[in-house]
Amino acid sequence: MTMSLHRRSLLLAAPVVLAAPAIRAQPASWSPDRPLRMIVTYPPGGVTDLMGRLIAEALGRQLHQAVIVENRSGAGGNIGTQAAVQAEPDGYTLMLGTTALFGVNPLIYATSGVDALRDLQPLGLTGEVANVLSVMPRRMPARSVAELVAAAKAQPLLFGSVGNGSSSHMSAVLFMQGFGIEATHVPYRGSSPLVAAMLSNEIDFAFDTTATSAAHVKSGAIRALAVTTASRASALPDVPTLKESGLPDYDMGIWFGTFGSRRLPVPVVARLKAAMQAIATPEFDERLRTIYVDPLRVPPAELDSYVTHSAQLWQTIARSANLAVN
Repeated sequence: MTMSLHRRSLLLAAPVVLAAPAIRAQPASWSPDRPLRMIVTYPPGGVTDLMGRLIAEALGRQLHQAVIVENRSGAGGNIGTQAAVQAEPDGYTLMLGTTALFGVNPLIYATSGVDALRDLQPLGLTGEVANVLSVMPRRMPARSVAELVAAAKAQPLLFGSVGNGSSSHMSAVLFMQGFGIEATHVPYRGSSPLVAAMLSNEIDFAFDTTATSAAHVKSGAIRALAVTTASRASALPDVPTLKESGLPDYDMGIWFGTFGSRRLPVPVVARLKAAMQAIATPEFDERLRTIYVDPLRVPPAELDSYVTHSAQLWQTIARSANLAVN
């Protein structure tokens, strides 16, 4: 009986002993052997989609595998974020992340179970786009930020955004807080309806990206008063920043970057971060500028702290705006 029990113990222990080296073993490096997918959390055609396609093309060349863009829009980007979080953590599913997904969505969709900051890690930030504070000349004659602020203090104004909790909404909130003014928010369902409302003189001022505003500014249809980034936007070099216009601490650029699961193995993270660094070439930067996006460089060791700080700033602003929380 004693020998039988001893043999049984050995047999039960054997698989553990045999499996132990496999558990400990980690590949020293990783190279993908099949196509990857890049989840873009907005529909085709917008600046986020264009960014995703530029990054996917360049990243594919570095990894020697196709990177296929998959548009998963809805719920302010939360549907695509959820798909990225739930994907197998093997390096073959990436997501194009933006400021709002990390800074506002955790508040607006608090009961969804999705938290991009908790579940996804940055592999590389690529570009930054400014929101443009614009007025409609036939409705609002202000030619400077100071004149717009004076008008807001003298009469009720309407401002437009691309949606409740969007980057344009948050940009306006911080702007109004900084100058101690108020205006009534009119949210639209995206940039196209907002621009149409601007051109129809339905609102007094609005914040929208350089990607959708620059052409109308250059045509004279709308008047740009300031941009939200710390430095002037290359698409509108003559337009001052809000830092230059009376708000020295104002910096509300909208960044874009590539993210993967927090559960990715270390060699996969290292390979993907190296590939993201390698796509940052002068030629790539020029392609970014053609879609009104300025290059953004953040060292790999600082990626997490950069994204976390940005998310915390946006969440603070979102709370102060009393955004509806699920």
